[in-house]
Amino acid sequence: MTEVVPLDSLQGKRVLVTGWGVTGRALIEPLRELGAHITVSDGSPSAAVEAQARHVSFATADELTADGGLDGVELVVTSPGWRPDSPVLSAAAARDIPIWGDVEFAWRVDQAQLYGPTTRWLVVTGTNGKTTTTSMLESILTAAGIPNAACGNIGLPVLAALRSEPRPEVLAVELSSFQLYWAPSVHPDAGVVLNIAEDHLDWHGGMAGYVDAKRQALTGKVGVLGLDDAVAAGLAAGSPADRTIGFRLGEPEQNELGVWGGHLLDRAFGDDEVLAPIAEITPAGPAGVMDALAAAALARSIGIEPGAVRRGLRSFTVGPHRAARVRELSDVSFVDDSKATNPHAARSSILAHPSVVWVAGGLLKGAQVDDLVREVADRLVGAVLIGRDAAQIAEALARHAPDVPVVGVRARDDAVVTDVADVTKTVDSTVDSDTVMAEAVRQAARLARPGDTVLLAPAAASLDMFDNYGQRGDSFAAAVRTLQSDDISRLPR
Repeated sequence: MTEVVPLDSLQGKRVLVTGWGVTGRALIEPLRELGAHITVSDGSPSAAVEAQARHVSFATADELTADGGLDGVELVVTSPGWRPDSPVLSAAAARDIPIWGDVEFAWRVDQAQLYGPTTRWLVVTGTNGKTTTTSMLESILTAAGIPNAACGNIGLPVLAALRSEPRPEVLAVELSSFQLYWAPSVHPDAGVVLNIAEDHLDWHGGMAGYVDAKRQALTGKVGVLGLDDAVAAGLAAGSPADRTIGFRLGEPEQNELGVWGGHLLDRAFGDDEVLAPIAEITPAGPAGVMDALAAAALARSIGIEPGAVRRGLRSFTVGPHRAARVRELSDVSFVDDSKATNPHAARSSILAHPSVVWVAGGLLKGAQVDDLVREVADRLVGAVLIGRDAAQIAEALARHAPDVPVVGVRARDDAVVTDVADVTKTVDSTVDSDTVMAEAVRQAARLARPGDTVLLAPAAASLDMFDNYGQRGDSFAAAVRTLQSDDISRLPR
């Protein structure tokens, strides 16, 4: 619910903040400045103590959903991970209490100019490539000399960016489908939908809800679509943007950006404007070029010159856990792509290597892996599976890559993983996530031969075993660094 609630009307009113993560904590000072009486709710055992230390009221979900628990609440501001059907939000909706996401609140704060003149929002969303594209855009904006901040799902809350000094003129805003769902008022200067594949289907209730959330990025002046992705390209017909353009890996048509003669070419905001040679783009390969095209399109939509686009892309470096080469040992490469948290991302990662021992598993969140396994089967020389949904991946491998040896590494108290089907071998480990990963890396090394790549591209989220994908990648890298050359098999296949 996004009823109009004037920000100056919050003086003396009760506002409920659901979620005590980074975004929840970022809401506290702005709400205080507006004079609101704040109550926080979160399931974390430490949240109540932390809220009390900041002199903020705390209430459990049971207290809020009991009779009278929401009395006096004028507004709910929710962290993005809270589902609409969660008990507290359902109870608030039943009482017609407006519910905003933290990004919705930030948008309204910005439009009200509470911290200075309104900023220009350039929004990046998609199933994969969001963080790389947002970071590339930040680099281009910096090269153009424009005060900016990369924020949103990339780590820095949008509110924190608006309150920072020096104040940015342009925001490069990475938004997840959750954040877009809870931010219906956001109308950016430009927004891009990079691609859309199955992800977060459990949260959105299916693919239609997920696509609808992504479409929210196209509600501004310029909408940008990845035309090589069928689902994203299909949004062009009903795009609500004032102007909709596209980008593709091939030669662009009019109103598009693309690749021609080894360069990024702009036929949307320029007349055959050459932007940058693809040889200078990092990460190399199709995925990196696509992200660069998307970032360039957003930058060009607000008038940034080609020279700044090239300088920004040339100076960009890839963030951690995104196809990062950890080590080479006995002619075997070990690559950390823990950011490949869904099958679509894992596909691009695996196809970048000719011969892969695949380390995969975690929370699939309703996504299917059969199409992925079918497409990459000829690249796989082994697989090591971890996490709650390992059985589902093992079953897909048995159907579509039956000759690929599979090892399941399980935690002893994980009943789901003990049921992994059709695996060549199952190795017990302890419940400790680092120990599970260390054993997975050892098993992957034993499956590898010189010339192979041991690739962590989980195709799944990390939260069944790790705090986040970064911790999972760090665990993988730490385990890789302990290997000795004798851990690599030298037997012929």
